[in-house]
Amino acid sequence: MRRPGRAGPPPGKGAFRPRIVAAARRHFFAHGFRGVTMDDLAAELGASKKTLYAHFPSKLALLEAVLQAKFRDFEAEVARIAPEGPPDFAASLQRLLACVQRHTEEIQPPFLRDLRREAPAVFQVVEVRRRQVIRRHFGSLLEAGRRQGLVRKDVPLHLVIEILLAAVAAIMNPPRMAELGLTPQTGFSAILTVILHGVIRPQGRSSP
Repeated sequence: MRRPGRAGPPPGKGAFRPRIVAAARRHFFAHGFRGVTMDDLAAELGASKKTLYAHFPSKLALLEAVLQAKFRDFEAEVARIAPEGPPDFAASLQRLLACVQRHTEEIQPPFLRDLRREAPAVFQVVEVRRRQVIRRHFGSLLEAGRRQGLVRKDVPLHLVIEILLAAVAAIMNPPRMAELGLTPQTGFSAILTVILHGVIRPQGRSSP
């Protein structure tokens, strides 16, 4: 990890904490959790390592804060996609897929690999949150699409969601992605394309 020149002294505790999380998020997601040290982050932020530990008692605590910020940003963006009243299903689906693509694009394979090896309990929390996101947002959108006649009625939606969850769990893990030559972005996008296109009628796949 490259260390830029030192900045000025850090601001107050309340203002400095988000800066630590933002820097850790950039570097953890790009380079992996193991390859980025607290010394690296302190050097980038122009602070001492002691200052970082005053905000986060451990590197693991910082990792948890990074993941909380990630899920919070994703949930806020997805919430803006769902309009009030009857949604334009095709447009909402495209926006949801684009949102997922942007958020998976941020995460590189070294991060998932390190997360599974170095923090398995946190990795399991991420898996649970991901399942919740898929069930809530894709499930509600598919329900809306079915009411508009744009989603097939011969396949139970809860089964579609379970198939989607199983496919994500089977493929979106570091060893399997490496074996298939996938990144998180390409893997997740392929899963969504294959499964959703199987249940969405042609007129529901793109805006007119």
